[in-house]
Amino acid sequence: MIPQRVVLIGGSGFVGSAIANRLAEAGVGVVIPTRRRSRAGAVLLLPNAEVVEADCHDEATLTRLLAGADAVISLVGVLHSRSGSPFGPDFARAHVELPTKIVAACKAAGVPRLIHISALGADANGPSEYQRSKAAGEAAIRSAAPEVAWTILRPSVIFGRGDSFLNLFAKLSGLFPVLPLGGAGARFQPVYVEDVAEVVWRCLTDPVASGQTLDVAGPTVYTLRQLVEYVSALVGHPRPIIALPEGLAMLQARLMELAPQPLMSRDNVRSMRADNVASGAPLPFGMSPTAIESVVPQWLGHTAQRANYNPFRRHARR
Repeated sequence: MIPQRVVLIGGSGFVGSAIANRLAEAGVGVVIPTRRRSRAGAVLLLPNAEVVEADCHDEATLTRLLAGADAVISLVGVLHSRSGSPFGPDFARAHVELPTKIVAACKAAGVPRLIHISALGADANGPSEYQRSKAAGEAAIRSAAPEVAWTILRPSVIFGRGDSFLNLFAKLSGLFPVLPLGGAGARFQPVYVEDVAEVVWRCLTDPVASGQTLDVAGPTVYTLRQLVEYVSALVGHPRPIIALPEGLAMLQARLMELAPQPLMSRDNVRSMRADNVASGAPLPFGMSPTAIESVVPQWLGHTAQRANYNPFRRHARR
């Protein structure tokens, strides 16, 4: 069954915007709650999209938002938190408390379908607070059954136009002559944001996805060093990379934590102790994943300026 009304919690961000676009293209009505409407510029003009200023952490507000919805997509996530055990309060609020409230609101509002975006590496015994909090959030989502049919998606690091991963290293390579890199040997299987959006759409329309926890990854496994080398060369700033041992990486991250918006934290370094790689097929439903090399040059390569018009052409069907 094709849903008519979907509430997208976290829909104004990078991944949420791609999912909102995919739903809008299918003619689905999308409700996107946000704390500040001014931050939802990427989705404000989408057809069939309604951007609502609301605090999703308020349980009564959340239940009202979900009334009449056919499905909810939960994708709020943070990369940094004050420390705690087994995880810090910011991770707890975003990754555990909010999913718990979403499940309760789905049950109260009679929403039959819930899709939750978690992360590859989610593990109750993982080395980082981030991974442990993601696992706790998954447990909260599974408690939705039997009243609500749930699906949990575990993407690897997500790339695309406007991401905060590959674009970050592209920027850093233009600023520094040498790149000291913690976790240089950590392995990732980056997945294209449009592939993530397509997987979400198929989960909404295919009942076989109910009750499943699905990995979502790209076609190729890379080390972090390989990704940084590729991106820096692509933007015309190839840089020597100095692989830092974990002790120095932790010191580097500790210094970065002092910034108002840190690029790296010690918890991020601990996360890289575990490979961020799919355990089986990279994508469900027999989908073929998009390779980094086939799309990233469109916005990071030397000819990317003209490619900036591609999203407009695509949505205009030109």
